[in-house]
Amino acid sequence: MSAVINDELYMQLAVNMAEQVLGQTDVNPAVGCVIVNEGRIVGLGAHLRRGEGHAEVHALQMAGEAARGATAYVTLEPCSHYGRTPPCSLRLIEAGIARVVIACVDPNPAVAGRGIALLKDHGIGITLDVLRERGLALIEMFAKHITTGIPFVTLKTASTLDGKIATLTGDSKWISNERSRELVHSMRHRHQAIMVGISTVLADDPSLTTRLSVPGVNPVRLIVDSKLRIPMDAKVVTDQAARTCIFTTARASGEKRRELVSRGVEVFECGESEKVDLQQMMEWCGQHEIGSILLEGGGRLNGAMLEKKLVDKVAIFMAPIVVGGQHAPGSFVFEGVERMQDAYRLQHVEVEKLGDNICITGYPFGKREVEHLTHSSIKGGA
Repeated sequence: MSAVINDELYMQLAVNMAEQVLGQTDVNPAVGCVIVNEGRIVGLGAHLRRGEGHAEVHALQMAGEAARGATAYVTLEPCSHYGRTPPCSLRLIEAGIARVVIACVDPNPAVAGRGIALLKDHGIGITLDVLRERGLALIEMFAKHITTGIPFVTLKTASTLDGKIATLTGDSKWISNERSRELVHSMRHRHQAIMVGISTVLADDPSLTTRLSVPGVNPVRLIVDSKLRIPMDAKVVTDQAARTCIFTTARASGEKRRELVSRGVEVFECGESEKVDLQQMMEWCGQHEIGSILLEGGGRLNGAMLEKKLVDKVAIFMAPIVVGGQHAPGSFVFEGVERMQDAYRLQHVEVEKLGDNICITGYPFGKREVEHLTHSSIKGGA
């Protein structure tokens, strides 16, 4: 088997491990690491929780002395700075690793090629871009937050064939099938927060929690409620199953705000006009280390977020049904474009069949180029 095939084989294992822990690392990226010595896997590791050992640390602990002279396969460039844990680059050097294979460079300005340069300075061989696209997919949420300061937003909606998210009476249970709903709960687990508008709360009284066959991580619940119309007996207020943050305006009732706060709900003011300033809300989230949001709003919130270019990715679950109704709510409600060439067109589209449903995912504004450094600009070259 060629060296290239071997590299891809071991990196695939590292990617698989990182994929299994998506959603567990808070604002940090999910990373996997495999250590191989003389054709044998001697260490495996994944970053399991923010503030604890990174993937390389877990793999090195498993490998022990077998790490000396070995090759480490890492889905993301090893860090070179002191944060909550010591730099992984130094740990690899101290362990005697001879070669490091990396899927993608870290977009974090505190790392951004410095980890690679440090490894090269100590005579460690470097191979870059092995399964690069898979590595970038693992960190797309982290990359958006670390480079812009605002969260990565995935817009999810369930739609009929005629683009409706409910009937003309507001009935929406259920458009999607059980397999689609299970995938949505997995998406909730993988995002730090879930965002809806007050209309969704009033219509459905949702829990906005993760319900999987095994326990999942509940996201922070973000409610856009300009006038604080939320009922005090709403599940997101009473169940205490997850942190609830309501975003409102200066025009909302101060008495209602104090009552909500007394129930353990966090209320934040974003804007002085009639509607919540969504850009300001996203900036607040980024400043408070919410790096990824699953937007499950109604048509108006979806449309507003799309128009303001605050949506990074779209996932539309489509069922083979037609409900009609001129006034039935649609997936996206906004002023609209005048010419077809100005339409929001998804890029890098993927389609997955889920029983009689399909899930269409894509990027309305394209994928972000997250690597700030070209390989030639990294000290010592590739």
